[in-house]
Amino acid sequence: MPPTMKPLDQAILDRRATPSFDGTPIPPEDLRRILDAGRFAPSGYNMQPWRFVVVQNLDQRRRLRGAAYNQGKVEEASAVIVACGDADGWRKDLDLMLQMGLEGGMPESYAAQARSSVPNYLSSFTPDQMKGWLNKQVMLAFTHMMLMAEVLGYDTAPMEGFEQDKVHEVLRLPLSYWVVAFLAVGHLKGPDKFDGGRFELNHTVFSEEYGKPLK
Repeated sequence: MPPTMKPLDQAILDRRATPSFDGTPIPPEDLRRILDAGRFAPSGYNMQPWRFVVVQNLDQRRRLRGAAYNQGKVEEASAVIVACGDADGWRKDLDLMLQMGLEGGMPESYAAQARSSVPNYLSSFTPDQMKGWLNKQVMLAFTHMMLMAEVLGYDTAPMEGFEQDKVHEVLRLPLSYWVVAFLAVGHLKGPDKFDGGRFELNHTVFSEEYGKPLK
């Protein structure tokens, strides 16, 4: 294990939403490991509807900053991963997903059922329901990437402050894409963010039903 890598439990405890970055480039191999962590996240029906736009060029980061309420960390970060969900991904990717599954041992009966059940389910969604579904799927991959970056010794800032239409314009996104969040990645510049603390376990976790403490 390289000396810069942290155990996962330590990365979870150390993680802060980094307030400012120094802009030093990320080696391509590290960026690839971060993105691969997102690719291997779980998703409903294994449809993997996430799409990631990696913005490293300084001029493009400046344009993206303008779509994110002028937040400085968008321009300062070494890379900004714009995490999107494709509302039409299941239409385009169902056959490929089933082919990969069959090659990996998926039963033919499961594949046959999925050929009808997946379209029947996802085509019934309203636009708002589809956005909700995409948010859940994409954030699973997003969290994988954020924690892998922390494990590799990078600092991160998850960001939800942006204007959907302006991000679409800057990145020239397809109309079927829904922008979920930005992940700014790099190295901290200046002091780290304060420790905001976390509620105790008995504040947020219950056993068997609401109100019963976990023993």
